[in-house]
Amino acid sequence: MAENRTKKGPSSPRRGAAAGKAAPAGEPPKAAFPFRCAAVDVGSNAIRLMAVEFTAPGGFAPLFQERIPIRLGHEVFLTGKLSREAMDGAVQALKAFSRTVEGLKATHVRAVTTSAVREASNGAEFTERIRKEAKFDLEVISGYEEARLIHLAVRHRIPMGSQEWLLADLGGGSVEVSLADGSGILWSESHTMGAVRLLEEISGGREEPGRFLDLLEEYTSTLRVPASATSGRRLGFIATGGNVEALAQLAGVRPGPHGVSVLPLDSLRQLIEKLAGLSYRQRVTTLGLKEDRADVILPAAIVYERLGLLVGASAIHVPHVGLKEGLLLDLAESLTARQVHEDAQDRQVLAGAVALGRRYFFDEAHGRHVAELAASLFDQLSELHGMGPQEKRLLCAAAVLHDLGSYISFKGHHKHSAYVVANSELPGFSPQEMLQTAAVARYHRKGSPKLRHDEYALLDRGERRTVEALAALLRLADALDREHRQTVRSAWVRVRDGAAELTLEGEGEMLLERWALKRKADLFGRVYGVEVHVTPGGGRK
Repeated sequence: MAENRTKKGPSSPRRGAAAGKAAPAGEPPKAAFPFRCAAVDVGSNAIRLMAVEFTAPGGFAPLFQERIPIRLGHEVFLTGKLSREAMDGAVQALKAFSRTVEGLKATHVRAVTTSAVREASNGAEFTERIRKEAKFDLEVISGYEEARLIHLAVRHRIPMGSQEWLLADLGGGSVEVSLADGSGILWSESHTMGAVRLLEEISGGREEPGRFLDLLEEYTSTLRVPASATSGRRLGFIATGGNVEALAQLAGVRPGPHGVSVLPLDSLRQLIEKLAGLSYRQRVTTLGLKEDRADVILPAAIVYERLGLLVGASAIHVPHVGLKEGLLLDLAESLTARQVHEDAQDRQVLAGAVALGRRYFFDEAHGRHVAELAASLFDQLSELHGMGPQEKRLLCAAAVLHDLGSYISFKGHHKHSAYVVANSELPGFSPQEMLQTAAVARYHRKGSPKLRHDEYALLDRGERRTVEALAALLRLADALDREHRQTVRSAWVRVRDGAAELTLEGEGEMLLERWALKRKADLFGRVYGVEVHVTPGGGRK
């Protein structure tokens, strides 16, 4: 066995933590029912806490809910920075939440924040303050991770089945638009068109209600959905967020027996006309809207209507769940059904990577096959590398997407692949993990990792070691499909006497693949300290 084992890479996003305390790195402890969890959602328009007691898989009883209207996004969308006043207010709110969580004896907590902190130049300063003063390990999640968690909450409320749905979650700073079914997200994109952002960016028109409505409709006309969502198929439309819940209530639509409201698009259009004719103060006094809801509800309504028209929907299904419920369900799954949870994450990452690849007309058969081969090598060599499930997901995503850059140009396609991946999102991956995935994809070719390479330079020492260890495996897997014809069906590897012996199964002699393996095994030898030998035979003539 090699002496120079690679260290385990960065752990997956922290799931389990003692109430009000930062979670330890690594896998969460196993939990037995009943147990108490809490979710904290630090949004652009408000900060929310929900604490529950889980009594069975997917079944929980609410213990406490609170929403504090702190508009973190106000200054961010104008200046690019969180204001000192907003940060101070958020810290005080989260300190109170920490005391509440401790008092409820919620033993597991996950706290996340979205677009406002994601975009703020002083976002790191804010998350550090929260860690020190409020004792929450605040996780900045991507738009795709936000969409994944919301989909998890929605499918527990609405039986989505095999039908495709447009799923839209509108927050203060962004709207996450996804194409999804009961199995997962098929496509997702985050648009910087949240209700608070829209309000701030076209605030000049607020003095003239008619002009403001025209500006909103013109601005939101740039919203797009994938072509498959507008190809004549009938899609369901699900919308989440406090604004659509308020719109359903204003329209007099009550939740059905399963907790879902159905808001006709015609009723939404009537509400838009009514809201546009009322001042902010009239919306508060006449309609009974909260003060922090009264100004953003019209921009939100316009976004929902635009999306509904794009997919030809006649109504919007409002499930009255959102990010905080998704956080709780995800946390509970990770604590009680770890293998099921890991498998679900694997499927989501693969689906997200394939969806991204399809945007660039990639060779899907090759990408999927290389990912399967890479995953197999990863599993067989687990004692050699010592990495875990999240690193395996990084490897599989990079394997699916390694040739993505050929859409731009085959020459230097590894660099183009890295750039596209680094600037994209995948479910369950942090921005730093996207950089790692991009670097792994880049090094599927012969070039060695160097600090002058953008994606690699932004990683710390441990992350670079992880990239090298995964890239070495990807090079072998890619060599095994040198002709993009899936000639090699499988590869078996055994480490002994200072060598990794590969036995190939497939069609014919697989001469080109054997040749490619010899050429691309150098990084593996440097990283793992063992040579790669290909055993003779194994093919079918």
